[in-house]
Amino acid sequence: MNSCELTASITAIANALACRLTEDQLSLLGAALTQLGDTLLTIATQRSICCRKTGEAP
Repeated sequence: MNSCELTASITAIANALACRLTEDQLSLLGAALTQLGDTLLTIATQRSICCRKTGEAP
């Protein structure tokens, strides 16, 4: 899947969810997914930095 297909798929999922969830549900889901993304990025960054320092594979 290329980047355009990925973003189109994510947009389609967001639109499908928006049609079925309340405003409160959308807000909570958005906050939870933002936290998930931030946490995954933190883990990936930490692994990258540690591996660079130790020379180990992630």
